[in-house]
Amino acid sequence: MSFGRALKRRVRDAMLPVAFAALCGYFVWNAQQGDFGMVARERKLADIAQARAALVRAEAERDAMERRVAGLRGDRIDRDELDERARTLLNLVGKDEIVIPYEPGKRLFQ
Repeated sequence: MSFGRALKRRVRDAMLPVAFAALCGYFVWNAQQGDFGMVARERKLADIAQARAALVRAEAERDAMERRVAGLRGDRIDRDELDERARTLLNLVGKDEIVIPYEPGKRLFQ
């Protein structure tokens, strides 16, 4: 048997395992780096955690606003809350109050 024939036979015999290894390598790479792989999953989990933190902040802000508005609604009105809000909106102060001016960019209320 010649060297060329032996080489061809070995290449032909090795072709199927090499193709199978390449196919397995392709699937392993996609499992790591693909659109639905582990890297993308970690990125999505980080995005979800960030969105949940933003949701918690927004809910806390909403609850604070609802508590303030609840004092101005309904059968009983919180007089202190109403007085504070009216003075802020109308820019009024009482005779016995001390006024501390703020810089234009650092106002206490909007």
